[in-house]
Amino acid sequence: MAKAPVPGLAKTRLGAVIGHEAAADLAAAGLLDTLAVCREAGAEGVIALTGNLDDAMRAQEVRTALADWTIVWQRGDGFAERLANAHLDAGPGPLFQVGMDTPQLTAEQLESAASALLLHDAVLGPAEDGGWWGLGLRDPADAQALRGVPMSTSHTCEDTHAALLARGLSVGRVETLRDVDQVDDAEVVASSAPHTRFARAWATKGVHP
Repeated sequence: MAKAPVPGLAKTRLGAVIGHEAAADLAAAGLLDTLAVCREAGAEGVIALTGNLDDAMRAQEVRTALADWTIVWQRGDGFAERLANAHLDAGPGPLFQVGMDTPQLTAEQLESAASALLLHDAVLGPAEDGGWWGLGLRDPADAQALRGVPMSTSHTCEDTHAALLARGLSVGRVETLRDVDQVDDAEVVASSAPHTRFARAWATKGVHP
């Protein structure tokens, strides 16, 4: 799941502090880091995209990185519905979905999370803020469980877990990661993964305590 890193539309909470162009550039860096990790992990890439790449920061770099990816366009009202539709639109078979908010994600972490689908019908990667950074499903039809789950709350992960259990699925959990939403998040994530594009961008654009 990804949003074109357009100033004023991507990472708006971060943009309110550091400026929307800088925030969108950080979003682009995070997206590129995530695409690179997926490629390193050997993933067959499908990206559910929203927004206009023509107006995005690092547009050409992003387009080049997506050259061998299958692009499906996000559809539906509300994020929960768009997530459910993205799983269906990606096609049949097991899938582990990540966003672009965890540029510190490593190929090893992604491979471990995806491998957990060998043991469970569904796998959640919790986020420190109460949401989740990743969702794996053996059957994309089970993403219907997401419809009606409140997103972007401090209990989204627990609500998602409950919805998956209510569907009769076995649910595993993997490593908790920190999403980048605010300045403090960006500082911690950049410090933990100094090799990333995100960290290099943050070093030049961030507001540091």
